[in-house]
Amino acid sequence: MSQQQLADIQVLGKDIIQKLMPQRIQNSHKGTYGHVLNIAGSYKFQGAAYLSSISSLKVGAGYCMLASASDVIMSIASKSPDITYLDLGQSVWGTIPKEAIKLISAIANYDVVSIGCGLDQIGGVEDFVINFIKKNRKSYTPIVIDADAINILAKARYYNMPLNSIITPHPLELARLMGVDVKEIQQNRAKWAWEASREFDCIVLLKGHDTIISVPSGKIFINHTGNSSLSKAGSGDVLTGMIAGFCAQGVSLEASACCAVYLHGLASEIASKQLSEYSVLASDLLKFIPLSIKSTLI
Repeated sequence: MSQQQLADIQVLGKDIIQKLMPQRIQNSHKGTYGHVLNIAGSYKFQGAAYLSSISSLKVGAGYCMLASASDVIMSIASKSPDITYLDLGQSVWGTIPKEAIKLISAIANYDVVSIGCGLDQIGGVEDFVINFIKKNRKSYTPIVIDADAINILAKARYYNMPLNSIITPHPLELARLMGVDVKEIQQNRAKWAWEASREFDCIVLLKGHDTIISVPSGKIFINHTGNSSLSKAGSGDVLTGMIAGFCAQGVSLEASACCAVYLHGLASEIASKQLSEYSVLASDLLKFIPLSIKSTLI
């Protein structure tokens, strides 16, 4: 990157996040704060569907519609009355079947869509994801692409991301997308996040220590909140839900990513003070998101 491009790097801090956070209005209702469509989950990864759905509500979204396989919905609905559901049927592997694409109505009916958490990559899921991305390639509805959806796109070598989208890879997932060794990604994380955002013409959130958010225009944000407690299965699903939840409230994808990654990391720090970095679970983060928001807004 040139010196001019390097000058566009910003470190996220409390002052920046305070300005980006969506406002709460006393004369409001659930529709005021937006509707998330979360396409997530499979028989093996039911927790991902739950974590990504609840976290979107924890940051203030008005609704979260979980679109998933039948057994996933039956399991989660029995313990979570806060989520609404769209049953997409089920393959014999307990995943969303490829025919489910017919059940996803116009995504313009939602304020944001998240896709990928815990989907798995068998039983027709690959066809479903590719067809969904192609079908909504020119949609202006914000789309958050994570986890298995990223790996499916990398495997299919399909890189035409939707117009208003963000991908949230960890280093290995970005290495698959870029066709390089993961060591190269880790040696210069900002460079590769920026290269990917230009190549795919979308926002790239490269997870890991000092998470990088890169915007195609050249802006790069670095986040320093968080600790080793986030090195647990499910923490990325919480982050995806948080991004979608902020975006549902009318915040841009760029600002939503900044708010989510900062508060996600801060929640882990607050949780670790009580539980230790060893013992924080992804589900524990849900309990500490409110405290991270509260301490940031003070």
